[in-house]
Formats: sequence, structure tokens, C-alpha cells
Amino acid sequence: MFGAPKCVELKLPREGASFCTQDCFKASWSSHKAVHLKAKCRRLDRTRHGKVSRTAQMPHFDWTGPLRPYPISKKRVVPAGIELPDWAVDGIPKIEPASDLQHVVEIKSAEKIARMRETNRIAREVLDAAARVVRPGVTTDEIDAVVHEATIAAGAYPSPLNYHFFPKSCCTSVNEVICHGIPDARKLEDGDIVNVDISLYYKGVHGDLNETFFVGNVDEASQQLVKCTYECLEKAIAIVKPGVRFREIGEIINRHATMSGLSVVKSYCGHGIGDLFHCAPNIPHYARNKAVGVMKAGQTFTIEPMINAGVWRDRMWPDGWTDVTADGKRSAQFEHTLLVTETGVEVLTARLPTSPKVFPWLN
Repeated sequence: MFGAPKCVELKLPREGASFCTQDCFKASWSSHKAVHLKAKCRRLDRTRHGKVSRTAQMPHFDWTGPLRPYPISKKRVVPAGIELPDWAVDGIPKIEPASDLQHVVEIKSAEKIARMRETNRIAREVLDAAARVVRPGVTTDEIDAVVHEATIAAGAYPSPLNYHFFPKSCCTSVNEVICHGIPDARKLEDGDIVNVDISLYYKGVHGDLNETFFVGNVDEASQQLVKCTYECLEKAIAIVKPGVRFREIGEIINRHATMSGLSVVKSYCGHGIGDLFHCAPNIPHYARNKAVGVMKAGQTFTIEPMINAGVWRDRMWPDGWTDVTADGKRSAQFEHTLLVTETGVEVLTARLPTSPKVFPWLN
């Protein structure tokens, strides 16, 4: 019998975490990985004085930039009557990992497309509500509270909440954080940039979008990083139509980013979306990628380039979620959910006439 190194690291009891051979471990992994997720969640959920912090003490870690983790507030409540995804209670997606839609790109019916339009419009309105409160002195936890309340007020569920045990209702990624930042008690400071990533579940389907916002007076280099990232997404959307290969998206994004002296993150990609939060197709944002397949009318997916001021490589914080640039330089991201139409593309999460005018290049 042996205990896998990760089981030992997570301090799992030997009962249920010991295997007779490597083949035995591999055969058990599909069910055993849920034990790892629960152990990870327990680490995250240590409670001190009503606050949840990532660890009891600041972990020993080679931080790549100036940002540090702050305490996390308790999990927000979703009222009865709101339709829940299958991970809402225990943190474990059940349908998504085993679905055929991880390998086959769904062509959605007219009825499902109508639901996708409605859900993604709500997601846009929630992101707009978050954008209106971004300013120096506001904590990312306060942004999460706005997102949570706006989501449930619309009768929707915030998809990130308890997804693989993620503790909050949106992701807030500040400065060198590439993605999946956990909203916490840190106050935004003048000169920061912050990405707010909104996903929600309504009428059986998901919506997903994000934008990177300026906090107060931001330096010229950060302004150019955010503007270039926005342009990368717009240029990628412009080529979406039936018959285009998914891999071409990465070529477009990479060309524009590198021309500006920036780099494209390779560790995360866009994804299919609908009944499932994440499914086929995968949409890499970098050049010479190996994405398979071509676009067809009725498909829905996200494009969400993450662009770094320095190197493209990333590192994960000890909380298991917060992904940061390897050199501590800043990162920006924008995301839309798209529908391929017979003649081109429809941006389901497009900005509305009422969306706050926060990007100077759009004024």
C-alpha cells in the first residue's frame, strides 16, 4: 500500500487514501479527486472571528509582485426558489466532467439560443453594476457583494459560487493577477487595475463575461495594456463566422499583442458554454495552437484573452485559485460570450446603451 504524495501533503487519513499499486490509484482517480477537492476546501474555510481566510497565517511563498492575500468573508446566501447548478450544495460538478459536450460542440436550438440571449444580457447588467462601484477605497469583497445581490435579484445563480469550492460569487483579479482572484478585504488603491469576471446560471444555461477597469488615475503603461487587451478581443470577434477554424483566433490575438510588446497567457483558454459552464470547444488565445474544429452556426463559446505586460508564464498562489504573472508585472483580460450566426457572429454579452462609459477609447 502507498499514499500518493498529494494525499500526504493534504494530510488525508490513510483510510481511503492508500492504494495497492499505481494502477489501482489511476483506476480510482475519477472518484478520489473529489476527496482532494474537499480537503482543499477545508484549508480555504478556516474560520477566525467570523472571517474566512485562505490560511491561518500568511503562507511562506515566493510572491511574484506586491499584491498579497487578505481575509475572505463568509459565503453569501442564495435564497430559496433560485435554480441551482449541481455544484451549489457540495461544490462538485457532476454532469459537466462526464458530458459528451466535452468532446462535441453543441449546435443550439432556437429555443436554447433565446435563453442564452436572456441569461447573457443579465450577466452584462450585473457586470455593469459592478463597474459602477469600482473606485479607490472599495474592497473587492464589496464588489462581490454587489455582484451577488444583483445576480439573485434577477433570479439567477452566480455560477462561480462553490464551483469546485470557489468561495465567492465572482472573480476579481487585481494588477498582477491573471485570473480567478478571490474577492477579499483588500481595498482598491489609486492606480490599480481590476478585472471583474461575471458568470451566472439562469433558466438552465450559463452566461459569462469580464472586463478590466481602471481604479482612479492609472499609469500610461497600464492604460495601454488594458486598451490592447480590449482590442485583441475585438479583433478576434471580427473573424468569427461559419467555416473559420477555432485555432485562428489565437493567431489574431497573438499578432496584435506581440506587436505592442505584450505577451499572451497560454495556461487558460476560452470555452464552450450553455447548459454546461465549461465545455467544447477550447479556444486558445496564443499562436500555433492545436485547437481542433471549425465554427458552425448555432455554437456558443467565449473568447477571453489574458494579456501580460511581461512574460506569459504564470504561477498559482497557495490558495489554489489566484493565478499571477510569473514576473509580477500586470495582466489584463476581456471576455464575451458569442453566438455563431449564419452570416457571422452575435455578441451575447455586448455592452448596452446604459453600460457605464469607463473606457476612454469608446467615448
